[in-house]
Amino acid sequence: MGLLDSVLGAVSNPSPPEDRPGGGAGLGALGGLGGLIGLATSHPQLLQAVAGLLGNDGEHGGLGGLMSKFQQAGLGDVAHSWVGTGANQPVSGEQLTEVLGSDTLSQLGAKLGVGQGEAATQLSQVLPGLIDHLTPNGQAPAEGLGNAGDLLGRLGSLLRK
Repeated sequence: MGLLDSVLGAVSNPSPPEDRPGGGAGLGALGGLGGLIGLATSHPQLLQAVAGLLGNDGEHGGLGGLMSKFQQAGLGDVAHSWVGTGANQPVSGEQLTEVLGSDTLSQLGAKLGVGQGEAATQLSQVLPGLIDHLTPNGQAPAEGLGNAGDLLGRLGSLLRK
């Protein structure tokens, strides 16, 4: 099982251990975002990769730049659902490849030790919930989420809540 598979289990399977196949106390027992952040903290390459995507100092221009890329790809409503207060719309790995480009996802995959397609698919399952939690008031901050270092600190503070 890969690192991102573990992350996905933490985010998508927050059910009690006795309800899971095999009954084990997996990362999902930590709760959705807490499980994700806890795993990311123990695997800094994952946390750094996500901070690089969302940080103002990242190559995509932070959350605002990422939202613009989604808008340009015709997926603005999808990305805005993650920031807003309603339900998060899903995004596929293929859609993320259209938005971010195969080079970005290849680089992300290399950092995480997985292939481009795997990185895209699994990031597509993590990114909506993470952006949703980083924008709890249903709005993206005008100044963005801060640089990657600020964002790493903010992700750590979400874990402590």
